[in-house]
Amino acid sequence: MRRTSVCLADAVAGTHPLAPEFYDAVHRAAGKDYEGEAELVLALARERVPGATTLLDVACGTGRHLEHLRRALVCTGIDLDPDMLERARGRCPDVTLVRGDMVDFDVGTTFDVVVCLFSSVGYVGSAARLDRAASCMARHLRPHGLLVVEPWFRPGQWTDGHLTLATVDEPGLKLARLSRSGRSGATAILDFHYAAAAASGIDHFDEHHELGLFSWDEYRQAFQRTGLAVEIDEDGFAGRGLILGTPV
Repeated sequence: MRRTSVCLADAVAGTHPLAPEFYDAVHRAAGKDYEGEAELVLALARERVPGATTLLDVACGTGRHLEHLRRALVCTGIDLDPDMLERARGRCPDVTLVRGDMVDFDVGTTFDVVVCLFSSVGYVGSAARLDRAASCMARHLRPHGLLVVEPWFRPGQWTDGHLTLATVDEPGLKLARLSRSGRSGATAILDFHYAAAAASGIDHFDEHHELGLFSWDEYRQAFQRTGLAVEIDEDGFAGRGLILGTPV
C-alpha cells in the first residue's frame, strides 16, 4: 500500500504509475464516447479540409481518441506524461508519439488537422501560457488546415466545493475516485483521491490538478493573435464547447 501526491499542472514526472490505467477505467465506466467524438472531428475535417490526410493530437493522453482517428488519418500524438504515452503506445502502435509540453513543442512538420481535446488546454494554467500553446498549435497547422480545441470550463461555470464520486466495478478492478473542486482566482483546483483493489493488492493515492479558467474572449484572442480566424461552437461534444481555427 502506498500514498503519493502529484500535481499534473507541473511537469508530470512522478505521477503514480497506475494513474493512466485508472484514468481509462473511470472514463470507460462513465461511458465517455471517444469514438463518437473522433467521428465528429473527422466530419469537421472532411467538411473543412477536403483531402486531409494528417492529424496531430496535442495532449493525447492514453490515446483513446487516436485509436479511432488513426483509422482515417495518419496521426501523431504529443503528451507530457510518459506513463500516459506508454499506454497510448500499447493502444496505437502505428502512431508516432512524442513527449512534449503543449506550450513548447516542435515535431518538425505540419498537419492538415491539429486537435487538443478533452479540455486538456486548461492545463496551460495562465493566459500567457495559453498564448504560447496557441502559437505552437498554429505553427503546426498547414495553410489550408483546421485547428479543433475543446476548452476547459469558463470562469462562471466553475463551482468551488463541488464533490464527485466515480466508481469502477470490473472483474479485475474495483475503484473509487473521490474529488473536490476548489478555486484560486482564475485557477480551477481539483483534488482527487483514488482507492483501488485488484488481484495484486489494494492501493490508494492522491492527485492535485490546477487548470486555467478562461473566458470565450480570452480563448478567441489567444488564437486570433496567432493569425487564425476563430469560430466558437458553445455546445461542442459535451457542453464545454469547441474552438475552431483556420489560417487567414
